[in-house]
Amino acid sequence: MEIIKPRTLSGFMELLPEKQLKFDKMVEILRRTYASYGFAPLDTPVIEDAQILLAKGGGETEKQIYRFTKGDSDLALRFDLTVPLAKYVALHYNELAFPFRRFQISKVYRGERAQRGRFREFYQADIDIIGDGKLDILNEAEIPAIIYKVFRGFGLSRFQIRVNNRKILNGFYAMLGLSGQSGDIMRTVDKLDKIGADKVKAILVEDIGLTEAQADEILKFIAIRGTNAQVLAALEGYTGREELFDQGLAELKAVTANLAAFGVPEGNFAVDLTIARGLDYYTGTVYETNLLDHPEIGSVCSGGRYDNLAGYYIEKQLPGVGISIGLTRLFYVLDEQGLLNPELPGAPADALVLPMTADPAPAIALAEQLRAGGIRVQLYCEQKKFKQKMAYADKLGVPFAVLLGEDEIAEGKCSVKNMKSGAQEKLTPAEAAAAIRKAVQEAENCAVILEK
Repeated sequence: MEIIKPRTLSGFMELLPEKQLKFDKMVEILRRTYASYGFAPLDTPVIEDAQILLAKGGGETEKQIYRFTKGDSDLALRFDLTVPLAKYVALHYNELAFPFRRFQISKVYRGERAQRGRFREFYQADIDIIGDGKLDILNEAEIPAIIYKVFRGFGLSRFQIRVNNRKILNGFYAMLGLSGQSGDIMRTVDKLDKIGADKVKAILVEDIGLTEAQADEILKFIAIRGTNAQVLAALEGYTGREELFDQGLAELKAVTANLAAFGVPEGNFAVDLTIARGLDYYTGTVYETNLLDHPEIGSVCSGGRYDNLAGYYIEKQLPGVGISIGLTRLFYVLDEQGLLNPELPGAPADALVLPMTADPAPAIALAEQLRAGGIRVQLYCEQKKFKQKMAYADKLGVPFAVLLGEDEIAEGKCSVKNMKSGAQEKLTPAEAAAAIRKAVQEAENCAVILEK
């Protein structure tokens, strides 16, 4: 039989057990945080009718989507979690309570060119709040609080949630008579951090056809900086000229005014007029989150307000606000940068029980007692020498090895060996469970991500 060389497709991530456990720890923090704000878990199908997924797509979406036929069915793999959510809400409209709050942490698929840190199969961690007809602005103020809690839960403090409002941008360009070119302008302004103000101005003038005065006015506007209060005060100078602008500013004020009540410190939040997000999708507040000490990573969490979630599937106005974290990319980049905490537990078990007698029954009973005490336990079943058993425990990375020989059985105890320190003591099964549980809980309280 010919041996097929094992390989993983480009753009698909596989992790060894130690790293998978760290990835799962991040997922656990996300689930716990999202649930604490009253979001219900959701799991939509990976495969959908292609017509459903492409309803608002076309163009780049159609090029990137994984599409295939099975019999007479035209099928596709989901490329994000938002379109399946729109279908879900439209399908179950009469069964849901609004506002509908859901979180979903699932894989999505995009057939684009795989690059370093960009994957064809990857996890997204999304939350959305969907309203029926209306959705109060307070929901848009709550979203940064959830972002803040997530990244604090990861162990980070040096991050900034940047926020803007699309109505402010659209209103400002309307003031300048540039509504028709606003999309091209925002796409160009989005490159400011990468190419600088001079090159942005050159593109605005030479490629988009703006006058020097218009380009200067745009650069002056997006350069407004300072504290949140100072930026909002500067924006007041533009009011009274365009209704859409005034509406956007009122919404931005409402969001910032409620942040302190939601527990978001000023240092982790900034009004930034360069943030635009998806040009044809978001209609109000928009968010981007960056790690302050690692700007090269780019945005690690983004999203915003939209006003017609399910218009392709139901004749209802279903506005919403949501965020998405590209979890696979974030994990990959953090690992590459050496920012994942090496002290975070990465073993599949808290303890490895090693039978030291011919009769395995006492060791089986001990493993069950430890599991009943809340410990993850693996029973070593192989007939190997002691040195080989300990080598396995080392390679597995378990924090504790629990030895059970004739002496321990006679005393009603077990020998608990700390694999890191080498310390060993005899304890009753109940004492062993308590000691191991305490040590594991202390280890798990460490940060997932290190700040360097």
